[in-house]
Amino acid sequence: QVQLEEFGGDSVQAGGSLRLSCAASGLSSPCIGWFRQAPGQEREGVAGIWTRGGRTLYADSVKGRFTISQDNAKNTVYLQMDTLKPDDTAMYTCAANTGWACVTASLLAQFDYKYWGQGTQVTISS
Repeated sequence: QVQLEEFGGDSVQAGGSLRLSCAASGLSSPCIGWFRQAPGQEREGVAGIWTRGGRTLYADSVKGRFTISQDNAKNTVYLQMDTLKPDDTAMYTCAANTGWACVTASLLAQFDYKYWGQGTQVTISS
């Protein structure tokens, strides 16, 4: 059974940092993406990684500030978020897929992913 669970959401001031975790179980060498959705806005992909090989991709809006990484021993993918801005406020959700879908995945598109977590709230105050 596939399960994704996010941890690490919090409320911090602008300029601060947070690290989100996505614990994935039931998948072999998944690709995992982090998505965010602010109220009234569409969901956007911010970072993705294929845990087989480490290919990563970032949205322009977070490039240089966010870092996605993996710990295969813990079946966990992390999203280190630095220099946070109020515009980063959103519900952050991780998503996963496996197999051939990861080979062709862009890593930032929602349709690349089959499995979704429940999300964790990140709030950045100015």
